[in-house]
Amino acid sequence: MSTQPPTSDAPLPAGRPEQAGPPAGRPEQAGPPSWQPAQGPPPSWQPAQGPQLRQPGSFRHGFALGLGVTLGAGVVLAVVALGLTVVMVLALVGLTAGGDTAPSGPPTETVWGAADAPARLIAVPVTGVILGSESDGVTFGGATYGYDVADTIDALETEDADGLILELNTPGGTIHGSRAIADAVERYQKRTGNQVLAHVQGMSASGGMYAMAGADQIVADHGSLVGSIGVIMGPFQRFRDVTGIPGSLLEPGVTTDGGVTEEYLTRGRGKDFGNPYRDMTEEERAVLGRGLDREYEAFVSWVSQARGIPPQTIVDELGAFVFDSYTAVDRGLVDRVLGREEAYRHAAEINGADPDDTRVDRVVAPGLVESLLAANGPLGGIGAAAVEGDPGRSTVCAGAPIVLAYHGELSAACTPR
Repeated sequence: MSTQPPTSDAPLPAGRPEQAGPPAGRPEQAGPPSWQPAQGPPPSWQPAQGPQLRQPGSFRHGFALGLGVTLGAGVVLAVVALGLTVVMVLALVGLTAGGDTAPSGPPTETVWGAADAPARLIAVPVTGVILGSESDGVTFGGATYGYDVADTIDALETEDADGLILELNTPGGTIHGSRAIADAVERYQKRTGNQVLAHVQGMSASGGMYAMAGADQIVADHGSLVGSIGVIMGPFQRFRDVTGIPGSLLEPGVTTDGGVTEEYLTRGRGKDFGNPYRDMTEEERAVLGRGLDREYEAFVSWVSQARGIPPQTIVDELGAFVFDSYTAVDRGLVDRVLGREEAYRHAAEINGADPDDTRVDRVVAPGLVESLLAANGPLGGIGAAAVEGDPGRSTVCAGAPIVLAYHGELSAACTPR
């Protein structure tokens, strides 16, 4: 007779499910159903942890930063532009409103005498190499554009000033630029009846002499140089016995000492004139000489008429030399030797004004507002400055040689020192 294990209807203890389980002493917690493993790596579609916040990448961060800087700079520029516009409008209103009382003509600054003195003299500077216009470029050390100076003088009316002063410190330059100043001085004298005083402040040679010869009075400061009535054309290079042409596009050079020559094939007689690898022909020399003669004769005639010196005296005795201030007086090129203070007082006296009640206003280049509004005409060419360390870019420095009224070594005006 088999014995059945006893059964009991008593409830199971709490927390212990009815199932086959682990050995006694290791209670098993309620787990997942038997078809799902209790442990193991989660499936790929179900993250093991909660989602993390995505950090912005470097591109997005840089883009946002750049956008902010750009917007900020745009706001600043807009404010600055608005401010400049307001200033320009106010300046225009001021120029318009003050047109009835302020002197007309170019912008000036008072350099001598009281600013409210009743008598007024206008001083126009002529410094550096004299060129024609801005299209002629600029030389190393600066330049004066004769056409712009002429425009400035032509803009002066009788009521603008009691007289005109040319302040010169120039070795000369182009004939057309120098003659433009001379012609403008003559027109001013006829138009206004005022006297013109030329004051040499260091040097007025060649083209400077051309420009100032027609002034009513010429005075030179102590130690100045005056003269050089002549014309020059060149240089024409001739390389003999060339052995090599080293260097580069920016720094050309020629080595000479035998053997290398060069020849051009051309059509048209004299087309390759200026070729440094051959001599100048007598015909070429004669053609250029006739051009120089014409310009020289015109120069001599102009100075002779303006200064009352016989042409033959200029040709035979004065030549193209420069003279010190006192010798220039003896030769008739200059009337007196005066410093700047005395020259200003003398300019007032010859125009019938009391020097103690006279001011000298020097023409200056226009400021930003005047340039933008173009309120006073072209003045940029007066005393145009060269860029420091930059070689001269001018018709007197590059291109075909032209006839010049210039004193000194031209390379000094074309090459940085």
